[in-house]
Amino acid sequence: MARRPRSRRVAEAQRLVDLLSALGSTTFRQLLWQRSAELDLTYAQSQVLFYVAEHPGCHMGDVGKVFGVTLPAVTHLVDRLEQKGFVARGDHPVDRRVYVLEPTAAGQTLADELHALQLRGVEPVLGRMSARHRQRLMEGLEALVEAASEATGQATDDEARKGRRSTGNG
Repeated sequence: MARRPRSRRVAEAQRLVDLLSALGSTTFRQLLWQRSAELDLTYAQSQVLFYVAEHPGCHMGDVGKVFGVTLPAVTHLVDRLEQKGFVARGDHPVDRRVYVLEPTAAGQTLADELHALQLRGVEPVLGRMSARHRQRLMEGLEALVEAASEATGQATDDEARKGRRSTGNG
C-alpha cells in the first residue's frame, strides 16, 4: 500500500484526535466520570480497577506492562485503590517480591457498576447507527488498536482486540 503524504496523515491524525475528544465529552462518558468523581476515583485508578477485576490474582508488574507505566506508578495507583477499599494486595505464594492483586467485594461491585454505566451509555448510541456503520466502526477501531499496539511495541492481546471495559482505553 502506498504511503499517504505526511500532511494528509497529520490532517487525519488531527481529525481522529478531534473526534475522540468529542466522543469523550459525550453524555455516556460524563455519566461514568460523574460516578467516579463521587468516589474520588481518577481515570488511571478506574483503569487499574477494571484490569484487576477482570484479572484477579494478577501481579503489579502485569498492570505496569499493560498500561506501560513503571512499577512505582502502579504502586501509587494500587495504594490509593487499597486505601479506598477497592483492591487488596497479597503476597505471592512462591515469590515474596511479588504482590498479587485481587478486587475486594466493593471493588468488584464498583467495576461492575461502572461497566454497566458504560454499556447503558453506549448501547443507545450504537442503536442510532446502521448495522453497516456499526460493523465499519468496530473494524476500524480494531485496526486502530492493533496499529497503535504495533507502533508502541506492545503485543496486541485479545483484550485489546475486543476492547477493554473502559471508554477510553488507557
